[in-house]
Amino acid sequence: MDPAPVEIDGSVMEGGGQILRVSAALSCITGTSVKISKIRAGRSSPGLRPQHLSGLQLVSDLCSGSLQGASIGSTDISLTPGKIQGGNHTADPQTAGSVCLLLQVALPCALYADGPSQLCLKGGTNAEMAPQIDYTIKVFKPIVERFGVHFDCDVKMRGYYPKGGGEVMVTVNPVKELQPVIMTERGNITKIYGRAFVAGVLPYKLAKDMSAAAVRVIRKEIKELYINISNLQEKENACGSGNGIIIIAESSTGCVFAGSALGKKGVYADKIGIEAAEMLLRNIRHNGCVDEFLQDQLIIFMALAKGTSRIRTGAVTLHTQTAIHMAQQLTQAKFTITKCEDELSSEESFIIECEGSGAANTHL
Repeated sequence: MDPAPVEIDGSVMEGGGQILRVSAALSCITGTSVKISKIRAGRSSPGLRPQHLSGLQLVSDLCSGSLQGASIGSTDISLTPGKIQGGNHTADPQTAGSVCLLLQVALPCALYADGPSQLCLKGGTNAEMAPQIDYTIKVFKPIVERFGVHFDCDVKMRGYYPKGGGEVMVTVNPVKELQPVIMTERGNITKIYGRAFVAGVLPYKLAKDMSAAAVRVIRKEIKELYINISNLQEKENACGSGNGIIIIAESSTGCVFAGSALGKKGVYADKIGIEAAEMLLRNIRHNGCVDEFLQDQLIIFMALAKGTSRIRTGAVTLHTQTAIHMAQQLTQAKFTITKCEDELSSEESFIIECEGSGAANTHL
């Protein structure tokens, strides 16, 4: 008799797609069957959206699994994983659904495959309510590599809302096991740079307006650094029209933070620049080592690593608490959150500590 699947309530805590991503990836890696109910129950359009469905199909494909109940609008699914296999895998929601969220669910699985994986991810590269692809490459990638993760990310085509049409090729090498990571010393901010972009029919002036406004805001707080934001007009390798900005700060200890924003109809370009700059500053003030968006993305790697990881951060987000809840339900990892005593920082900061489960790749 196969053991009964682990039952997961998709409406708890953050109650969104993250529960699906973390639980599907951990199901695949640990070989545990899961049954997820009440998927996105509190959302305005409950159940699976095209992007969630593509992510689940991608994981099921990666682990030769059996996926039941998966269709648009479905609120209950079950996944019975098999062996994780490398090779070529494609996910295409045929919408502007985020390629970065597809990568979030697939990357951990591909690390535990029997060989290298090539993932062809289609959809939106710079989408609302998700990391921009530039964030994934410039912020997420260098930090997750500290766990021993190695992946390459090639942006073939950028895609914007509402069309999508973006394409990213990701090559992932498997690991034997992941190393724990300690990030508790922020050091000084040494470098600030970024990109402001326009694509499609939008005028180049919007990029300049976004970057100029962002620089003005950052200057008020950080006076001593040169801020290098490049303005780009994307012509050949972009599908649809869009504009946005991402600003990245690096610290002397190798911490990376970002603030970003995307253009919206009827919103002035300088307002977009200001929003991104304020987000960056907010994530620098707490003197932690990761920003609010990297925080929850690292939980699954901390849970899988062999040994104890410690990461210092600002206020712990609901997304992070949700990821911890799922990781503790599906692995032997144990998390604790402790408030830091720090005179230097005006904002609160916390240490997220995890005794990892030490998941080993049995296929290598």
